Amino acid sequence: MRYAFINTVTKEAKKNKNIYILSADLGYTVFENFKALFPNRFINVGVAEQNLINLATGLALSGKTVFVYSIATFATTKAYEQIKINISNHNLPVIIVGSGAGLSYSEASITHHSLEDISIMRSIPNMSIIAPSDPLQTEWATKFAISYNKPLYLRLGKAGEPKIYKTTNNFIFGEPISLKDGKDLLIIATGNIVYNALEAAKLLAQKGINCLVLDMHTIKPYKKEKIYAYLKNFSHIFTIEEHSIIGGLGSTISEVITSYGMGLKLISIGVNDEFVRIIGKHAYLREQLGLSPQKLSERILKEYKAKAK
Repeated sequence: MRYAFINTVTKEAKKNKNIYILSADLGYTVFENFKALFPNRFINVGVAEQNLINLATGLALSGKTVFVYSIATFATTKAYEQIKINISNHNLPVIIVGSGAGLSYSEASITHHSLEDISIMRSIPNMSIIAPSDPLQTEWATKFAISYNKPLYLRLGKAGEPKIYKTTNNFIFGEPISLKDGKDLLIIATGNIVYNALEAAKLLAQKGINCLVLDMHTIKPYKKEKIYAYLKNFSHIFTIEEHSIIGGLGSTISEVITSYGMGLKLISIGVNDEFVRIIGKHAYLREQLGLSPQKLSERILKEYKAKAK
């Protein structure tokens, strides 16, 4: 995803001289072309995330559209107050790019896991959140972020995410995308775990369980009525996210359910309220935490059968 992001920013920067990228000493092998083309529009502030946001604030106040780039947990938690007071309070066109969201930096352990970023960022007024699920959606989200002219958190995976989409025709800010039709239960997923959710739905189809799968790329703001239009047709709702089950996608959908007074029971699948101390490759952590396609399908099938009794 990060290469789809930088390639898109570079293309847009050729047309828009007000686009800047700021990095907290990250992006090696990613930003070289941008730096070569626009040396005065790339600034490495060093390992200083709070200053990163402060500098972005000044540039935005002078009419620039600023991307700030860091590992997702560093981009959000280390500079939370500056994001809240400087960027969101002034409603500035700063795009905070969190790379390696969720468990992408699996072998670096809890210091690099980003499992609370959706929760804290969506609680900030004026802050929007897009979590793309594949490279093409990342390109769309990056272009949209430039045109949005408001604070936005762009939650990216790391690299090598599978392709899901062939066209951007059905991408609309604030609206979920239907990836697979089904009448038995509803799966809503976001970000770099959407592919696994879709694969899990295919495994369930082999067992006669047909799932409607939604990609909720926009976590905030969202068109509540669009989500309700899907929810009202199901009694079994599952959310899947590579994030804490507290405050993320599951919590967002539960807020929609309660706002309409719907008598639905929601099962939120993600990372439990605990630190992930397992060390290993990304796929290994997902397997251990029940987020692989096979484990997801087994969990959903078990919950679905239990509710059917």
